[in-house]
Amino acid sequence: MTILNAINVSKKFGKSTVLNGVNIEVNQGEVYGFIGPNGAGKSTTIRILLGILKASGGQVKIFGKDAWKDAVDIHKHIAYVPGDVNLWPNLTGGEVIDLFMKLRGSTNKKRREELIQRFNLDPRKKCRTYSKGNRQKVALISAFSSDADLYILDEPTSGLDPLMEKVFQECVMEVKRNGKSVLLSSHILSEVERLCDRVGIIRQGEIIETGTLDQLRHLTRTNLVLQTKQPILGLEKMKGVYEIDGKDCAFSFQVDGKELDEVIRYVSQFGLVKLESTPPTLEDLFMRHYDETKSGR
Repeated sequence: MTILNAINVSKKFGKSTVLNGVNIEVNQGEVYGFIGPNGAGKSTTIRILLGILKASGGQVKIFGKDAWKDAVDIHKHIAYVPGDVNLWPNLTGGEVIDLFMKLRGSTNKKRREELIQRFNLDPRKKCRTYSKGNRQKVALISAFSSDADLYILDEPTSGLDPLMEKVFQECVMEVKRNGKSVLLSSHILSEVERLCDRVGIIRQGEIIETGTLDQLRHLTRTNLVLQTKQPILGLEKMKGVYEIDGKDCAFSFQVDGKELDEVIRYVSQFGLVKLESTPPTLEDLFMRHYDETKSGR
């Protein structure tokens, strides 16, 4: 079942086109990763999904309703965490959490207390005394205390230390297990790789790739480290081989996924002593897409 569907969404500010035909689909019980560099159009897209900005073209449906026209009704079932949280300076963290819970009609005090403990937040302090990381904690506790159906998280772990990032990841997996949906925009690629079922890569206002991690990995290269009994000849001439380092019988290099079988076959004739294969990470994929000289885009 589709929870969020953005079809051919465009956004212009004057003569400048910020989004050009963006398509996003998030299904029930799915974590969708939305990645791209600063200025790619992530935050503009999210503001359109939230009904804060009106799209110049295309349509966005959330829970089958129009994201712009039905924004108030949709927000009753959404939890949103931005990357830079601004809070009321004279309220305590606990008061802000309670306020957000009340606005959403949530009364799960037990869940609130559990999350405050897990995120190691002192809810008695005034928000003006909080660091950036603690402000993020307030927003995350508020979001995960609610019984939302869709969580829209825009760089949610900005300012958190690695221990708190782990708590955040646990919370995402918990809501997923409960059948909820998550749209996660993040520049922490290991986080996206760990949490997301599908990924969309946005560049200069366009979605350039979308799919599961396994589907996208064919676009990038596998890292190989090998040692042979005899010196390897002609490796640099092989199709799909890059970043060669080494000489004689010991080499490390990268191979395009579609050429991997042929390359392994070729190097095997020199008598393999050691072979280490490292699957490409999302970071490899991401960097390759944004390397203008290699992608040709």
